[in-house]
Amino acid sequence: MRFASLGSGSKGNAWLVEKGATRVLIDCGFGVREMAGRLARLGLAPADVSAILITHEHSDHGRGAARFSAKHGCPVWLTPGCRAMLEAVGEAIEDCREVDSQAVFAVGDLEFSPFPVPHDAREPVQYTVSDGARRWGLLTDAGHVTPHMVAMLDGCDALALECNHDVDRLRRGSYPAALKTRILGRYGHLDNGAAAELLGRLDRSRLQHVVAAHLSEENNTADLVRQALATVLSCSEDWVAVADQAEGISWRSIV
Repeated sequence: MRFASLGSGSKGNAWLVEKGATRVLIDCGFGVREMAGRLARLGLAPADVSAILITHEHSDHGRGAARFSAKHGCPVWLTPGCRAMLEAVGEAIEDCREVDSQAVFAVGDLEFSPFPVPHDAREPVQYTVSDGARRWGLLTDAGHVTPHMVAMLDGCDALALECNHDVDRLRRGSYPAALKTRILGRYGHLDNGAAAELLGRLDRSRLQHVVAAHLSEENNTADLVRQALATVLSCSEDWVAVADQAEGISWRSIV
């Protein structure tokens, strides 16, 4: 099994996980043409995508799903709440499969385990993904850490974790007060310290990759993120990968 990021941040998000001929996008926050270009960087065409999973309806995660699905003939999996919100803004998806946030399901050679997260969206979820031998955990867009999130991410072989902001930089920065309050709130986004604390609570004995994700371009830096996570991992800072907005990250194999 391997995974990659096509881009991660407030302007668009998409992850790709692959096992054999099964290739699943988690989130589709770019337009159809942009998605094609980003897939090409990974050596793939849009027709190679087996399915799309949408974590929640915010535009940087779901705005491209309906058109990509219609053009390239792949189904979209999402919670009923997410589906209702996308339909309300004119993003109805024709080939739609509903996700129970507590029920495991399979797409081809991959098994997906959704789990609910506290975020200001309608029925948001994140995922762990398994090929039967290894597990990859994805967590972005959560305002705080819950015991269930810890249980779901415990013992993974690879992780992608939200490190949205440095609290001090955000508080001193130029964002409007209301936006700062939203981001810092219990249904906003995880900061570097919260992500590091979560990582410290997990069984890390199997970890092959840790990727920091969804960094704010104004309120965070890759250096701050690497420092925070490497301290918990007792590793060199350059071992921690960072998925950025422009490039994401290239393929990471889990063996």
